[in-house]
Amino acid sequence: MIEVKNKDDEFYQFVVKSATGKVLLESVEFKDSKSLEHTLNELKNVNLPTKRFERKTNFEGKFLFNLKNDEGTVIGSSGFYNSEAGMENGIKNLRNILEP
Repeated sequence: MIEVKNKDDEFYQFVVKSATGKVLLESVEFKDSKSLEHTLNELKNVNLPTKRFERKTNFEGKFLFNLKNDEGTVIGSSGFYNSEAGMENGIKNLRNILEP
C-alpha cells in the first residue's frame, strides 16, 4: 500500500506500507506533487535491481536500507530492523509491492 502525504502544503512525501500496516519505506520530501508522481511511476515500472538498495547499520547495530533512483540519489529510507534478515525481508516485501 502506498500513501501520499501533503505536509503543511509545503512538501509531498510517500510512505510504502506492508499488508499489516508496517512502514517499509518513507520517501524524501518532494517540493511538488508532479515530482512525487514521477518518482512513483518510475518505481512501479521497473524491476528494482539490487544496486538501488543501500544497506546500512547504525551506531547501535540496527539495520536499515535506503532506496536510490537511477542517478544514485536516495529517494527513501526504511525504519530500523533488529537483524539483517529482517532488513532483507523488508526489502523483499517492498519489491513485492512496487514491482510490476
